[in-house]
Amino acid sequence: MNKELTLFALLSQGLEADLRDDNPWWRGERIADLPPLRRWAFAPAMSGLKKGLAPITVLRGPRQVGKTTLLNQVIQALIDEGVAPKRIFRVQFDELPRLKELTEPILELTRWYAETVLKKSLNQAAADNQKAFIFLDEVQNLSDWAPQLKHLVDINPVRVFVTGSSALRIEAGRDSLAGRITTLEMGPLLLREIAEFRSGDKLTPLLPANGVGPLKDKTFWQESRAYGESHKGVRNTAFQAFSERGAYPVAQARIDEPWERVADFLNETVIRRAIQHDLRLGGKGQKRDEHLLEEVFRLACRYAGQAPTPALYLEEIKRAMHANIGPQRVHAYLKFLDGTLLIRLVEPLELRLKRRRGADKICLCDHALRAAWLQEVVPLTPEGLAQNQHLADLAGHLAESTVGYFLGLLLNLDVAHFPERGAEPEVDFVMTVGERRIPIEVKYRRRIDHQDTMGLRAFMDKPHYNAPFGLLITLEDQAASEDPRIVSLPLRSLLLMR
Repeated sequence: MNKELTLFALLSQGLEADLRDDNPWWRGERIADLPPLRRWAFAPAMSGLKKGLAPITVLRGPRQVGKTTLLNQVIQALIDEGVAPKRIFRVQFDELPRLKELTEPILELTRWYAETVLKKSLNQAAADNQKAFIFLDEVQNLSDWAPQLKHLVDINPVRVFVTGSSALRIEAGRDSLAGRITTLEMGPLLLREIAEFRSGDKLTPLLPANGVGPLKDKTFWQESRAYGESHKGVRNTAFQAFSERGAYPVAQARIDEPWERVADFLNETVIRRAIQHDLRLGGKGQKRDEHLLEEVFRLACRYAGQAPTPALYLEEIKRAMHANIGPQRVHAYLKFLDGTLLIRLVEPLELRLKRRRGADKICLCDHALRAAWLQEVVPLTPEGLAQNQHLADLAGHLAESTVGYFLGLLLNLDVAHFPERGAEPEVDFVMTVGERRIPIEVKYRRRIDHQDTMGLRAFMDKPHYNAPFGLLITLEDQAASEDPRIVSLPLRSLLLMR
């Protein structure tokens, strides 16, 4: 059966009705149940879609962080601005698995849309000043989505908005889409978004959405500290909510639900969905070991904020699964989990052409996933830790994990960790902005002494590292170092800068 007949068969089997149901604005209907809060990515997404240099805007992030909601908010905003509803075509690939039966689903469906809905070619629509907007949700579920998109935008003057939950599959398509794509990466809620969710307080971010240049200036970090202090009430309330329930929108939007139900939801719709759906099949259809993926994720949760050695992984996995698993397979599964954006593997810093040494540091996208999967809640507020002092070390690791993932979300920012190397002490993270490096140490406890900043000072003392200042991320607000090169910044204020 040729592809036209395949499309015709699927349309006659109900696909056309599904597509029309997924585009209710063609019938003059508004999108139901859209939340009023628009996440930070809304403005750059709208700008990129309407007038960006690239015809394709990609929004990627873990499952359940609000990508589909944002896509729908963008569609409704376009219609409210006067864009004719029939100029907008949305396909939700997660909900229409039969689309995989088509040879070239993106091209075939846009052709059907142009002929059936627009009643003219995409090129003619643009010539009539009626350029079409194409929205493709969870497009990474198609194996060859990138070549199809390339062909679509190369021969048709359209604007395309794409979402995806797999960094591996999205990145795999970037090469063929060079010059045609702008990427936004959206993680769980920012602290100021939690503030807006919980109290309605709207704060303006210090860091613009379109650059990391300010990060190389010491004054920016001093301003971040002052900004956090000037909004201490809102900041502390939001951080309390973050400590209790994490940063997934559902956890903050449904405070009427007990944590146990939220935890079950995160386990089923985020973690198991990624393991059982996104990671089920490997190359050439080879099935991955679901139980091993779950065990590797459990270890990632257990060692969040740390850089465990391969030997430690193997020892724990062999003990838990009674199986002989090799280090390469474990590392491959960690990379798969990194590809779902649930974790971020922060690599050791490579300097002066030295061979890389040390293991990757594990950073979770949200400490709530650890709390849900391991059924172990660890407070992050000073008040919570004062009442649970036995959890202080764990909280320190989770604070480090939070810092690593938060910074890693900034596009075009290189974030690494610096393992102990001979006489050089460890540094938790090193940001590289242009030619400048900013070392970061996380000391998440009440008392910090001179010895705790040894790693920062040793790194800054070496001229070839080009690190004129460093950051000390703390639990409390008070300055924790007398060294004028070190800016003390509470975790709560760091998270408020975006």
